[in-house]
Amino acid sequence: MPDFIEVGSGKTSRRIAVRARKGQSPGLFWLGGFKSDMGGTKAVALDAWAAEHGRACVRFDYSGHGESGGDFKDGTIGQWHEEALSVFEQFCDGPQVVIGSSMGGWMALLLARALAKKKDAKAKLAGLVLIAPAPDFTEELMWKNFSPEIKKQIETNGVWYRPSDYGDPYPITRNLIEEGRNHLVLGGAIEVGCPVRILQGAQDPDVPWQHAFALTHCLPSDDVVLTLVQDGDHRLSRPQDIARLMAAIREF
Repeated sequence: MPDFIEVGSGKTSRRIAVRARKGQSPGLFWLGGFKSDMGGTKAVALDAWAAEHGRACVRFDYSGHGESGGDFKDGTIGQWHEEALSVFEQFCDGPQVVIGSSMGGWMALLLARALAKKKDAKAKLAGLVLIAPAPDFTEELMWKNFSPEIKKQIETNGVWYRPSDYGDPYPITRNLIEEGRNHLVLGGAIEVGCPVRILQGAQDPDVPWQHAFALTHCLPSDDVVLTLVQDGDHRLSRPQDIARLMAAIREF
């Protein structure tokens, strides 16, 4: 059974499910994607690898996802970032390799920015491994690409249901779009303070490879490596993709 923590207060309090495996450093910290959970293929493979190699591993579900409480429609980038930071501070100790998938890549960058402002943090970043990272996706990959009809529906009704190849349509709310603008990171240099490894599928229909390439220009560190998987999709969950992920983690 997972552990549960409360994040936020009063009406904004959310019950967050966390699975933490004790082990050696550097620990592994998983940040999942939009509408995905810690029971997904990559997250489970990561935990299994940690168990095999005696490494600490922490994974959790954002509010409105998986085993955590809350309604997905109520979620925002700011709330999910608050949850990620809270879990990291409560469950991680010492150097950590943060692995962020899709939206989790944005969450990883926000986490790095928040930690840079904390001088007494008990856990610090040893490296970032980003899988099809989608920073600023609410603005760059959603809003800017929506038709005038979809934008009007969101502005008028407060929500539009986006068809998905992975299950039921996703509710894209006006609050998600507008609140996301408070957390954009691609406008300038992003100081993460650690090496970065990026895995990106060239056949990704959700996060085009150009988006990952643009991200590299915002990372001033010399130790940034972008690996383009020519036949890779968005999930990068095939056995060969998992092997690439583990190879990237082994670098830290």
